[in-house]
Amino acid sequence: MYEDAGDVVGVLTGEIERLFDMRWDQLKDAVAAAPGVYPTATDVVTRHGDLIESQRALERAEDDLLAALQGTQAAPVDEATLGLAHRVNDAVAARDERAMAVTHLLDPSTAGTPGAAVDSRTRGHRRSPDAKLGTPAPRATSSGARSRRAAR
Repeated sequence: MYEDAGDVVGVLTGEIERLFDMRWDQLKDAVAAAPGVYPTATDVVTRHGDLIESQRALERAEDDLLAALQGTQAAPVDEATLGLAHRVNDAVAARDERAMAVTHLLDPSTAGTPGAAVDSRTRGHRRSPDAKLGTPAPRATSSGARSRRAAR
């Protein structure tokens, strides 16, 4: 799916940093400090975490397959090794699906995604710290508070 599949996570991390105009660790810390306040950033951080988890699973599957293959020469592959090869294929598919989900969120041409939200707010403007993280989630208010404001 990706030309340089070995660095899918690195490429997408760079895209996230450019989109939010923040280093990855800063974005993660901001989302962790205020979960739910910036839903767009929270969604990207969550999906990126899923991608990292998939990448780690893929690396473990590849390591297991390589270890199994090192003991064989040109002999036919046994069922256990074939099972490891299938596990690698499944892990690649899972990682690529999660990478596509992150890519979709970063796409400024897709309405309703963080990429579109950040792009539309920042086009032609300098990004403020709030613009980097996305639009804050609306605060819940009680119906009584709304009524009192409306009566003023």
